[in-house]
Amino acid sequence: MDNTEFDYLQLLSKSYPSIQSAATEIINLKAILNLPKPTEHFLSDIHGEYEAFNHILRSASGVIKDKIDETFPNYSLAARNLLGTIIYYPTEKLHLLKSQGALNETFYKKTLSDLIDILKVVASKSTRSKVRKAMSPDFAYVIEELMQSHDFVLNKEAYYAQITQAIIDTGRAEAFIHEMSKLIQRLSVDHLHILGDIFDRGPAAYKVLDVLAAHHHCDVTWGNHDIPYIGAAMGNWACISSVIAMSCRYNTLATLEEGYGISLRPLVTFAIKNYANDKATAFLPRPFIAEKGEDYGTSVLSKMHKAIAVLAFKLESQLIMKHHEYQADYLDKWRKVDFINGTITLHDKTYHLDDTHFPTVDPVHPEKLTKEETELMETLEVEFAHSVRLRTHADFLLSHGSMYLICNDNLLFHGCIPMDEKGHFASMFSRSGQELLDYFDKEVRNGYYMNAEQDRKDAGDICWYLSCGRYSPIYGKEDILTFERYFIKDFEGEERLNAYYDLSNDVVYAKKILEEFNLTNEDSKIINGHMPVKLKDGESPVKADKKRIVIDGGICKAYQKVTGIAGYTLIYNSHGMKIIGHQMFTSKAEAVKDNADIIHSKEYLHPITKRLAVSDTDQGAKIQKNMDDLWLLLRAYRTGLLTPKE
Repeated sequence: MDNTEFDYLQLLSKSYPSIQSAATEIINLKAILNLPKPTEHFLSDIHGEYEAFNHILRSASGVIKDKIDETFPNYSLAARNLLGTIIYYPTEKLHLLKSQGALNETFYKKTLSDLIDILKVVASKSTRSKVRKAMSPDFAYVIEELMQSHDFVLNKEAYYAQITQAIIDTGRAEAFIHEMSKLIQRLSVDHLHILGDIFDRGPAAYKVLDVLAAHHHCDVTWGNHDIPYIGAAMGNWACISSVIAMSCRYNTLATLEEGYGISLRPLVTFAIKNYANDKATAFLPRPFIAEKGEDYGTSVLSKMHKAIAVLAFKLESQLIMKHHEYQADYLDKWRKVDFINGTITLHDKTYHLDDTHFPTVDPVHPEKLTKEETELMETLEVEFAHSVRLRTHADFLLSHGSMYLICNDNLLFHGCIPMDEKGHFASMFSRSGQELLDYFDKEVRNGYYMNAEQDRKDAGDICWYLSCGRYSPIYGKEDILTFERYFIKDFEGEERLNAYYDLSNDVVYAKKILEEFNLTNEDSKIINGHMPVKLKDGESPVKADKKRIVIDGGICKAYQKVTGIAGYTLIYNSHGMKIIGHQMFTSKAEAVKDNADIIHSKEYLHPITKRLAVSDTDQGAKIQKNMDDLWLLLRAYRTGLLTPKE
C-alpha cells in the first residue's frame, strides 16, 4: 500500500472509526446493490408549457396510474381515476370534493388506506432510509407506522385502526392525504432527465424551471432555446435581443416580466417613438397568449417586436463580423440588404422586401446601432443583470446542465452530433465529435463563472452561436430563416438539417456516434429531442434499430398540429425501456374536474431477460467502489495497519 492509499484510508476511518461501523456500511451497500434499478424519466422540448409538464411530472407519465390499476384491479375505472387525481392534485381535488359534500369519515378511511397501499408499492424499490428522508418530519413517524400495517398485523389491528381514526378525529386527514400524495409522486420519479428547450413558445418557462430546480434528482442537457437565456444572464446583447424577440413573437412576455421581473417599458417607449405609424404587420404576435404580464395590445406589441428584431439583426451582424472563426457569414442577411432599393439577393435570386420601413438603419453601415438603440440595450442589460430569479435559473442550468450527458450507458443530448454528408464528424475550432461538444461546454461554463469581462463577452457570443449555428450540437441546421419569415412572403427555401438527422437513423452511424463517446454496450442508445416526431405521418420515435430514440413529440401546443401527439416520455426502469405517448392536455381545471389523464400509448422497446438492479447502473458502480474501499479499511483494522476506535 502506497502513502496515497494509506492517507485515503486514514481519512475514510474518520467516517467509519470502528470495525462495526465499516461492516455495517458494507452490509447496507451490498443490500442496496440488489434493489431494483430506480426509474429514470426522460422529457424534452417543454417550451414553457408548464401545466402539461406539471401534469406529466405529477402523474409520473402514467406510472402512478399503472400502480393503481395493478394494486386495485377490482376497483371500477371511475374509482381508480379518482384516486389518481387525488394523488396528482390533492389540494385541488379535495377542495372540489368538499364543495360537493363528498368528504366524510368513510371517504377519509378508504382514501388513507388506498394511499398507504400505493405508497408501499412505489416505495418497495427504495430503502427505508431513502423513503424516510423524502418525508416531511411532521408526518414521518405516523406514515412509517401505517406503512407497516398488513405486513405483521397480528395483535395490531386495533392499533392501526386507531391511528387512522386519530388522524381523522384531529382534523388532519386532508394534510396526510396531501403529504402521502407528494411522497408517491416523488418516489415514482427517481431521476428526471430534461433533454433541452425548457424555454420558448409556451407562457411559463420560469415556472417549469422553479419545479426542476426544486426536484430531488434532475439534470438538463441544454437546448437551442435555453442557451440564449444563459447568454442573456451574462449580459450578451445579441442573446438579450433574441429572447425578447421570441417572447414578442409568441406573446409570452410573462416569462420576462412576471417571471423574471424584467421591465420592457423602455422598449415600449422606444418602439412607439421610432415606429409610430408602422403597422408592422409581419411582426404581429402568434396566437399564444401569456398567462400574466403587461397587456400592450397587438399594435404596440408588433412595434416592440419589430424594434427588437431590427436590433437583433444588427447585433448578430456585428458578432458575425467579429468572429470569423464562426464561419457564419451565411447567417448575416442584414448586410446583404440593399436598404436604398428595398431588395436582397439570396442564393442568386433577388427579392423585394415586403417591409422597407427602417428608421434606425444607416444604409451604409446597417449593423451600427443608433445612440438611442445603444442606450436601450444598456438599460435592458441592467434589467437582465438585476433579475435574481433569472440568475438563479441560469445557475441551475449550469450546475445541473451540460451539452450532453452519459448516464447508464445511454448518450443524452438535445440536437445532434454535427456530421458531414459522408458521415464524418464535422469540424469547428479544429475539433469534432465529443471533443467539439466538450469545447462548447467548457467555454460556456468558464465564461459564466469567470470575472473577466472579455471571458463573459466571448462566452455570451458562443451562446448566441449555439442557438443558431450550422455546427451547433443543440441546433444543427444549415440556415435559419427568421429574416425571410419577417420580410419575404414569397421566399422559397427551407432550413436544411445537418446530415446527422438522416444518418443517425441508420444503425451503422448510430453505433459510430455511440462509439465516439466510448459507449459500446449493445444496449446503449442515443436519446435526444429537438426534432418533433410526426406521428400523424407515420413517423416513429424509435429509430436506427432501437439505437436512437427521439422524444420530442410536441408537449408544446405550437407543434401538436405537426406531430399529431402531445409529447413523449421515455421511462427506463428495472424492467427495461418503454416510451409513453401523451394526448393533448387541456387544463389542470379539467383534469381535476373530470379525473382526466393524458396517456395515449405505451411501447416497450425490448423486454429484458434479467431484471435490472442498482448494481447494473452508474450509481451501482459508485456504490461498489465505496464498498471495495470499505473492505480495504476493514482489512487495515484487522491487520493492525490502522487502529479502530471501538
